[in-house]
Amino acid sequence: MKNILVIGSTGQIGSELTLELRKHYGENVVAGYIPGAEPKGELAETGPAAIVDITNGQQIADTVAKYRVDTVYNLAALLSAVAESKHRLAWHIGIDGLMNVLEVARERGCAVFTPSSIGAFGDGAPKDMTPQDTICRPHTMYGVTKVTGELLSDYYYTRFGVDTRGVRFPGLISYVTPPGGGTTDYAVDIFYAAARGETFRCPIQGGTFMDMMYMPDALRAAIQLMEADPSRLRHRNAFNIASMSFDPEIIYRQIHKYRPDFVMEYAVDPLRQSIADSWPNHMDDHCAREEWDWAPRYDLDAMTRDMLEKLSARF
Repeated sequence: MKNILVIGSTGQIGSELTLELRKHYGENVVAGYIPGAEPKGELAETGPAAIVDITNGQQIADTVAKYRVDTVYNLAALLSAVAESKHRLAWHIGIDGLMNVLEVARERGCAVFTPSSIGAFGDGAPKDMTPQDTICRPHTMYGVTKVTGELLSDYYYTRFGVDTRGVRFPGLISYVTPPGGGTTDYAVDIFYAAARGETFRCPIQGGTFMDMMYMPDALRAAIQLMEADPSRLRHRNAFNIASMSFDPEIIYRQIHKYRPDFVMEYAVDPLRQSIADSWPNHMDDHCAREEWDWAPRYDLDAMTRDMLEKLSARF
């Protein structure tokens, strides 16, 4: 039975992943949080929690020792648009913090999952069927930290034998976690607007395709990769994983099928649009499929129906 620490457990994906991990591993999953972002509700009630600031290496080491942690899920990061306004903090959390995690993992023999992103690619990468191995020259701080994180994690594997693994997450869509400043967050906002009966003002221009994924698939991918047979892994940091790709017009029409009165207008945000323009239209994820049997379960229609059903019940 694994003993797991989730750093950033109350963040955008962290709370949902922590709860999903507890379904598999019970109370052996520690929710790491920073002061002011304490676990609440089910997250606080279903397992242990500890203050773990990723920029404090000793705090990480003490928590790993106390709970005999053998696997760390490192989810601490600033999202893409936020990282552009706080670039030094984005680096401090994303890279200095990751170095702290990797050093503790090296000393304590822990495995480490650190997600990368479609933001790791830049304008030089092929837009369609973006390969697993291709040029990565992002022009955003978010992307720079993701590429650096991939390389740093690979270094700790090849140099010190640390079992590092990761995926390049697409935009993640969830009915549980509200948007938090990511470029792909419009694809979450649009569902909230539709469920509330509001007009949606889209910050991304029509015709802009990006990879997206429903959160249940993303959670399953993170767990499945860490359970995968290491002898099959030719890649580690980080695997392309894909599920669906669409632009604002496609997702609007999909929602409109079930909400005929729903209205969308455009109010393009130049910063988010420039970031989106540098990202792939759709990634090639055959390496993940071959090396650890990755396969999504949700397509656009299945996700749309589930999102609208869950959010409509809430609002």
